[in-house]
Amino acid sequence: MDKLLKVLVDILSEPSVIIALIALVGLLAQRKSFSDTLRGTIKTFVGFLVISAGAGVLSGALAPFGDMFKAAFNVNGVVPNNEAIVALAVNEYGSSTALIMFFGMIVNLLIARFTRFKYIFLTGHITLYMSCMIAIILTVSGFTSVSLILFGALTVGIFMSLSPAIVQPFMRKLTGNDNVALGHSGALGFAVGGWVGMLVRGKKESVSTEKINFPKGLGFLRDSTVSIALTMAVFYVIVALFAGPEYVESTLSDGKNYIIFALLKAGLFSAGVFVILSGVRLVLAEIVPAFKGISNKIVPNSKPALDVPIIYTYAPNAVLIGFFSSFAGGIVSMLIMAATGGVVILPGVVPHFFTGSAAGVFGNTTGGVRGAVLGAFVNGLLISFMPILLLPAFGDLGLANATFSDSDFGVVGMFLSGLFNMGGKTLIMAGIGIVLLIMLLVSLRKQDSAPPQNNTQQN
Repeated sequence: MDKLLKVLVDILSEPSVIIALIALVGLLAQRKSFSDTLRGTIKTFVGFLVISAGAGVLSGALAPFGDMFKAAFNVNGVVPNNEAIVALAVNEYGSSTALIMFFGMIVNLLIARFTRFKYIFLTGHITLYMSCMIAIILTVSGFTSVSLILFGALTVGIFMSLSPAIVQPFMRKLTGNDNVALGHSGALGFAVGGWVGMLVRGKKESVSTEKINFPKGLGFLRDSTVSIALTMAVFYVIVALFAGPEYVESTLSDGKNYIIFALLKAGLFSAGVFVILSGVRLVLAEIVPAFKGISNKIVPNSKPALDVPIIYTYAPNAVLIGFFSSFAGGIVSMLIMAATGGVVILPGVVPHFFTGSAAGVFGNTTGGVRGAVLGAFVNGLLISFMPILLLPAFGDLGLANATFSDSDFGVVGMFLSGLFNMGGKTLIMAGIGIVLLIMLLVSLRKQDSAPPQNNTQQN
C-alpha cells in the first residue's frame, strides 16, 4: 500500500506528467490523429520539463544570494520554505497527504464540471504542499481516517477552484483573453498586487514597465536577458562584498573568487529566466489547443490553471521589478519584527521571486511602473507576516522553526485553525460545507442572471 501511495504521489506531484496526461486526454477527445496526439503530448511534456529545468537553475542561483544576505547582515530567524516543511512532515503524514491530494483533484474536477468555477488546477507540486499542510492541521484538530481524507479533499478541491478565480480578472486584462488561468499558492498576493496597481494608477495613463524609455546609449537594456543579468550582477556583487571573500570562498564558491562567483550566479539567474520563457512558449502553444478537447467534451468551458511562469513573457521587466520590490517588503517586515521583539521571518529569496514577480506583473497591468513597485512591495509584506500566524499550528509537531511561505497557505491555514479554535471539529466541517454551499449559490445566481444564449443569437 505504501509503495502504491508513493507512486501516486510521484505522479500527481509532477506537473510535467499531469500536463502531458491532460494534453493526451484533450487531444484524444478531439479525435486527433495518432501523429498529432503524440506530437502534442510529447511537446507539452518536454515544455514543462524545460520550465522545471529553468526553475531549478533559478533556485540554484538564488540560494547563495540568500546565504550571502544572511551572512552579510548577520540576521537569524525563520525562513518560510514549502519544500523544507513538507520534507519534515511527509514521513508522518505522507499517506494522508497522498489520499487528500488524489481525491482533492477529483473534487476540483467536480466543482469545475457542475459550478461556474471552471478552473482545473494543474500545478501538481502546489497541490501536494497544500494537501500536506491541510493533513497536518486536520490531524491536529482530531480528524482521522475517512473524515480526514473527506474534509481534507474538499478543502483542497475548494482551494484549487477558488485560488485561480481570484486572479482571473487580472489574467484576462494581462493576456487579453480568457483561455488560461493561474494555478499557484500566491493568488491572494497576486490579486493584491493588481488591486494596489488600480489604487495608485492615478488619473493619467500609467506607463508600463515594458515601455520604459532608455537613452540611445542604453538601448541594450531593452533586451530582458541583458537587463536581468546586469541588474542581478549589481545586487549579487554588493551582497558578496558585504558578506566578504572569506565567507563566500570558504562556504559557497569552493575557493572560487567571490566576485567571479557572484557574477556567475547573476548570469545563471538570467539564464534560468531565459529557459523558463522558452518553455512557457512551447507549453502554451500546445496545451491551449489540446485543452479544448477537455473544455468541449468533458468539462465544458473549463480553463487550465498553470504555474506562475506562464505570465513572465508578458512583462519581463515587471518580473524583475516585482522581485526586488517584494524582497524590499520582506526586509522592511524583518526590521519591524526585530524591533518589536517577536518572531523574525527572514525574506526567502525563492518565494519573493516567484510571488513578487507575479504581483509585479499584475500591478504593472493595472497601474504601470508604480503599480508594479507598490503591488509587489505589499505582497512582500503579506508573505512575511502571514507565516507568523501559521507557526503555532506546527509548534506541537516539532515544526516550530518551519512554515509555509505563500499567501494562500496563510489563508487556508488560518481558516481551518481559526474554526477549530472557535468550535472544534464540528465548526471546521460546517465551515467547509458553507463555503461549498456559497460556491453553488453563486453559480446558480450567475446562471439565472445570464441572458438566454438562443434568444440572443436569434435577435
